[in-house]
Amino acid sequence: MQRLLIANRGEIACRIICTARAMGIYTIAVYSEADAQALHVELADEAHLIGPAEATKSYLDIRKIVDLAKSTSADAVHPGYGFLSENPEFAEELEQLDIRLVGPSAQVIRAMGLKDRAKEILGAAGVPVVPGDLGADQGADALKASVDQIGYPVLIKARAGGGGKGMRLVEAASDFDAALSSAKSEAAASFGDDHVIIEKFIQNPRHIEVQIFGDDHGNVVHLFERDCSMQRRHQKVIEEAPAPGMTDDMRAAITEAAVKAAKEIGYSGAGTVEFIADGSRGLRADGFWFMEMNTRLQVEHPVTEAVTGLDLVEWQLRVARGETLPLAQDEISLQGHAVEARIYAEDPSNNFLPTPGDVSALMFGDARIDTGVREGDTVSPPYDPMISKLIVQGKDREEAIEWATKAIQQSLIGGTQTNLDFIHALLQDEDFRSGKLDTGLIDRKIDALTHAGQASPRDWALGALAMLGLNAESDHFGFTHFGPSRGMIWISQEASSKKVEIQQVKPRSYRISVEGDEIEFAEFSFRENQIFYRFDGVVYSHPFKTVCDQTYINIEGQTHCFKQKTRLKEVQVNSSVSGQVIAPMIGVVKSVACKIGDEVADGTPLVTMEAMKMEMALTATRTGKIKAVLVSEGASVSKGDILVEMEPTDG
Repeated sequence: MQRLLIANRGEIACRIICTARAMGIYTIAVYSEADAQALHVELADEAHLIGPAEATKSYLDIRKIVDLAKSTSADAVHPGYGFLSENPEFAEELEQLDIRLVGPSAQVIRAMGLKDRAKEILGAAGVPVVPGDLGADQGADALKASVDQIGYPVLIKARAGGGGKGMRLVEAASDFDAALSSAKSEAAASFGDDHVIIEKFIQNPRHIEVQIFGDDHGNVVHLFERDCSMQRRHQKVIEEAPAPGMTDDMRAAITEAAVKAAKEIGYSGAGTVEFIADGSRGLRADGFWFMEMNTRLQVEHPVTEAVTGLDLVEWQLRVARGETLPLAQDEISLQGHAVEARIYAEDPSNNFLPTPGDVSALMFGDARIDTGVREGDTVSPPYDPMISKLIVQGKDREEAIEWATKAIQQSLIGGTQTNLDFIHALLQDEDFRSGKLDTGLIDRKIDALTHAGQASPRDWALGALAMLGLNAESDHFGFTHFGPSRGMIWISQEASSKKVEIQQVKPRSYRISVEGDEIEFAEFSFRENQIFYRFDGVVYSHPFKTVCDQTYINIEGQTHCFKQKTRLKEVQVNSSVSGQVIAPMIGVVKSVACKIGDEVADGTPLVTMEAMKMEMALTATRTGKIKAVLVSEGASVSKGDILVEMEPTDG
């Protein structure tokens, strides 16, 4: 294998390119018009346009990709996941051209691609399957009669489905007809096949899957299990390896069943055997059943890589080259615990609807990040809204969750709404942390998990300081030699706005008033888009970034976006000593609102100047008379220049 075409996009295309190039394999990328500037296009050795943004005319167009594989002399094609990764017709076309698909044969893909056929094959081989009806008779009356025998609740599932499409939970006979009609309609629209099967719904279900690998020489091994029970809309959000609460007996039974399934169908390459487990009484060797087999690499493969120390893409490429598996079963060990969080551009409070748009700010904490998106890129409407995957590993589950939490707290995404705050809330959930998992946990707790608390006075104060970009080397308001400098800024967050008054009491120390609430920060500084400070004796750091007039800041897992409500920033001068109004920084005088002899009161605007696209109104802090006006409109001034002199009023 010398030339590999990657028939995919985004983070998985980037992931494949990195390993392939490290193995000395030349990489060929494909891209749609929407992805012309995408990261995977930049990383590949060469890249080819295959059509417009619409997936059916680009990434799902078998003819275009097969023709490109021929014209570029590709030895092999890696399909990634999604798109054509489990399409038997695509695999057959490549087989006829003697181009290796990095994955199993078309025959295996076809056998496992339909849930009814897969259950039939593996059930006959002795793999436990969920009780149900494979839907040989698709008539509504026949299916309903079958459910009466199985007993409610049941799941109606599209046999060709995935990702929750064509799936309906039915808890009572009165709801069956409507659910069946809806499932069939969605299945036909999504997969071109309205055939459904019926499964007994397992109470407190745990979604546990086993990573398997086979080669062309008859060898099959497992790489232990993953727990994927944290799901929204039947789609995974957080995955971990190993499964919490896994017993030695059940691990032995479930991995044996997965290997048996792979051997039964002559599997070659990476695959995942998915099981549903009854979590109501803990994980037991007699309490799991086969659901389906994914004949490709999974989105969540990094957690398996973390706990085994193996590169699964490298294994895929080696198997596709005809090599034997790199390790035997007894040479593969489990090390520690890993957690993966999928970061999506979506609105968790609105049924997780996608929120495509520009990513104007993108920062991540200390973790492995698999991504195809960079700062400045656009999350395109035609494709999956996943921005990145954040993966951490600890010596045990508790440490892994803590590490994931800290990594999320040090991450920041701006410009489009994401599920970053939701992931942080889920990581803090008491049931999740204690391992009381099932696929319904998120649905039961959705209100609590998506309820964003109101920004505190401390949050507003930090937003104002971040927006102003204060640092230890600058007298930001310029009057510390007359007394403490003070400033004011109006900022807003969504529909709320507040006046934030800032007093610099000494270098790197500020006293902030947010409409009457007083907050003090000490040892305040910035380093590479991070705020550092001491508050109530504790040192904190938060990531932030200002883009145009918006400042994004992640404060302990909650992302805030503050905007400057007005360009006007009032700066008050304590002129009780010398009565001089001094320029706080280099700028231009926009207007002068006083003249010699004027009597002014405390707070009267005297001079307005502009610096760094921000207007500042310099005001007096006591009653007095204007003694001298030393500048005029349009004058350029330097920091420290005297602009106005005052004298006390008699009496």
